[in-house]
Amino acid sequence: MKTTIQSLGALCMLATLPACSTPQRAPLPSSEPPLPASFPESGSQRSSATLGWREFFTDPHLKSLISTALENNQELNILMQEISVSKSEVLERKGALFPFVTLGGGAGLEKVGRYTRNGAVEEGLEIKEGKEFPEPLPDFGLVADFDWEVDIWKKLRNERGAAVQRYLASQEGRNFMVTHIIAEIAQSYYELIALDNQLSILQRTVGIQQDALGAVKHQKDAAKVTELAVRRFEAEVLKNQSHLFEIKQKITVTENRLNYLAGRYPQTVKRNSSGFESLRLKSLYAGLPTDLLRHRPDVVQAEMQLVAAGLDVKAAGARFYPALNISAALGLQSFSLDHTLFTTPESLVYGVAANIAAPLINRSAIQAAYQGASARQISAIYTYQQTVLKAYIEVVNHLAEMRNLTQSFELKSQQVAAMSDSITLSTQLFNSARADYTEVLLTQREALEARIDLVELKQQQLSAFVKAYKALGGGAGHEAGPGKASLSTSISASPGPSNFLRKILPFRRDA
Repeated sequence: MKTTIQSLGALCMLATLPACSTPQRAPLPSSEPPLPASFPESGSQRSSATLGWREFFTDPHLKSLISTALENNQELNILMQEISVSKSEVLERKGALFPFVTLGGGAGLEKVGRYTRNGAVEEGLEIKEGKEFPEPLPDFGLVADFDWEVDIWKKLRNERGAAVQRYLASQEGRNFMVTHIIAEIAQSYYELIALDNQLSILQRTVGIQQDALGAVKHQKDAAKVTELAVRRFEAEVLKNQSHLFEIKQKITVTENRLNYLAGRYPQTVKRNSSGFESLRLKSLYAGLPTDLLRHRPDVVQAEMQLVAAGLDVKAAGARFYPALNISAALGLQSFSLDHTLFTTPESLVYGVAANIAAPLINRSAIQAAYQGASARQISAIYTYQQTVLKAYIEVVNHLAEMRNLTQSFELKSQQVAAMSDSITLSTQLFNSARADYTEVLLTQREALEARIDLVELKQQQLSAFVKAYKALGGGAGHEAGPGKASLSTSISASPGPSNFLRKILPFRRDA
């Protein structure tokens, strides 16, 4: 008999051997050239991404607006709930590693036939103290069940690690959204101040042109100019007055955009519009391209999602191997609720079993899950590469934009200064009959356009600084995200990204 059992066991082990091999998977993408050593025309200073938004922006009204948006923005609040879902998944995967113990009780009533197996057993059972069986026979029990899937091949631990990485990726997604919101608020705020300055310039210009219109009317009364000059000046005044309302509408729309980002109903946005043309933001330093791998939330998010995808492949591959489950039960069972229910060992019931099983014939579902996980891992690699490339190009573009707009602003400032002098000269020449009225109109129009262009150029320059700051990954890195510290032990126990990435990623992680 013993020899027969051993032979059956050996046969079962041989039968499960084909199930213990994973299928061939597609090769991972080949390595690409590493990141460039530095950004074009940039030094090796420490990246400004380490500078928090509270230090980068000095305007108190802007800082207050950003703080309000980070508390009330609906889109950010929605994302926070999605992060809570990711955290719940981590706790679920962590709980799967431990045994499941349940406690339950039950009661039932059964009448068996006398000429059945159970009936014959009841007829032959002797009861102590002369007691008889109830008729029909009830059944009462109180049992604790134990069930545990032993994580031999680290399937459950890899699933937990993947859940942890996705939770951390959701945190980085939140940081990326925070960075985006901060940049959008700052750009809209500077646009609003630029519109205020454009409105002020246009109002002053309208005042100057109205004075010039009065002077032309006097000259027309003195027969020095014709009615055509009066009409031309009047048309120019009306055109600019009409443009005033267009700017006011833009101010309203921009204010409400800021209110929407701040999660509040329309109201006046507090701001300081004076000294806009001389406004300066802190100097930006690009640092090294490898700093993007640490400071850009979207790059870190893609990296963590890549690690999670790799762990998913390992977990899916573990399903090809035999699974070991241990179950046990311990309790009391009796036909009476009196003291016999708690009489041991007569009412004691227990059992223990171990079950090992592996897929043998129909493994198509497991193979499909494994192939799907492998494809998602390869997709995650391409996504990571694309995110790093996008981040590098954004930094290069915005750094170039900063340099070019700074030089353009200096030249435009000189043009505005020259045009301001030309207005005075043209007016004096017109009053002395040495210049035609069309020269005065053309000079005033060009001067107005130059001033408006200067304000717009300043707004674009400030926007370029904000976009470069965002591209470098600054803004959200110093904002404490909820739940970051709560999973520190789980994170340390899970495989970190660096070792895994060094094996499969084309980009170097060392500077």
